[in-house]
Amino acid sequence: MDISAEAIQKWSHELEAFEPQPWDRMPEIYLYMDQVLSYMEKQLQLFDRNGEGLLTSSMINNYVKAGVLPRPDRKKYAREHLAMLTMICMLKSSLSIPDISSLINLLLEDSSEKEMYGNFCEAQRLAMEEVCSRLDSGTSGGRRELIRLAAELSIEAAMRRAAAERILSELSCEPHETVEES
Repeated sequence: MDISAEAIQKWSHELEAFEPQPWDRMPEIYLYMDQVLSYMEKQLQLFDRNGEGLLTSSMINNYVKAGVLPRPDRKKYAREHLAMLTMICMLKSSLSIPDISSLINLLLEDSSEKEMYGNFCEAQRLAMEEVCSRLDSGTSGGRRELIRLAAELSIEAAMRRAAAERILSELSCEPHETVEES
């Protein structure tokens, strides 16, 4: 196995072991911006490709201004903010910020922030399992197999993004339906 395959396999094993912080284990106390950045950096370091970090204070401020993230209470951030920031950071590579906002708002129509975050974590876990399985089989096939796998994953990501964008676009045009209880 070459160095690239070893590094990919190592990352895959780290990804397999990764578990997002459960809602009930997130800090219960309010955090200031620098504490939020430190906390989020630890939570997301496995997904930071180049070591520059996935989140800055400017980004957080922009998410608040855009209405994707609720305003902090006197510059203090709660567990709800941390959960939303985790979701935003994971989704921003595949959806625009307005689409993320739309998705979060749609999800919150039928669930609490805690339930939404739990469902997000479960979906992320399942996706990571599938990707790790494919990475493990791809690293055993050498360079050619890794290149093929990178192409496949990229194409799938593009198609999944297109499908998610289409769904969100259609849902934003559709009048909100209410379900009548019998």
